[in-house]
Amino acid sequence: MTDLLKVKDRDIVVPGEILAVGLGFLPGKGTYRDGDKLIAGMLGMVSVENKVVKLISLSGKYIPKVYDKVIGKVIDVLMTGWRIDIGSAYSAVLNLKEATSEFIERGADLTRIYNLDDYVMVQITNVTSQKLVDVSSRGPGLRKLNGGRIIEVNPHKVPRIIGKEGSMVSMVKQATGCNILVGQNGWVWLEGEPEKEIIAVNTIRKIEEEAHHMGLTDKIKDYLEKVTGVKIQAKE
Repeated sequence: MTDLLKVKDRDIVVPGEILAVGLGFLPGKGTYRDGDKLIAGMLGMVSVENKVVKLISLSGKYIPKVYDKVIGKVIDVLMTGWRIDIGSAYSAVLNLKEATSEFIERGADLTRIYNLDDYVMVQITNVTSQKLVDVSSRGPGLRKLNGGRIIEVNPHKVPRIIGKEGSMVSMVKQATGCNILVGQNGWVWLEGEPEKEIIAVNTIRKIEEEAHHMGLTDKIKDYLEKVTGVKIQAKE
């Protein structure tokens, strides 16, 4: 039987859809074999690499991974640290020693460092098999996020929002003058002039919605130049 790919790279498929026929194609992430057919196991975007057919998820909660930099919200002050909501099914713990290098006396008021509802940029340092997550706010770029606004995007679209070597988010920063931090968990912090923040938010939403389209970088560049009047030097 001749191997036949029934979808194209970057196609959006639904669970149960036949992706390929023949034993020459290999099942990757999000797909499974049923006889001589490869079937989609989830909603996703098709990616074909050297006969391996896999799906890039378009939905679902963020799954914590060590070394990811994420934006979190303080939801509880503990005896020795803080509990952080990172937009996952599992919250994280920021221990005192991973929050500051200064000496803190036992029983001290930890809210002077991080208080309830504070947003912080942290890095995941450990994820156990029981999904206990530890984070640190000690490191380059890790800090409390003062002011600005937080928006949430699909965490699976984060690579597209950031762009190759940061090219996409750099265009948004360049056009709007906003400070922007993108967490791997899909939480985005923006700070700038109110009207420029709105443009930045609208642009990020546009990237999120059209992440699977070809030529997106040029499209976003044209959009930003039109709405801001700023000439952009695109990296990608």
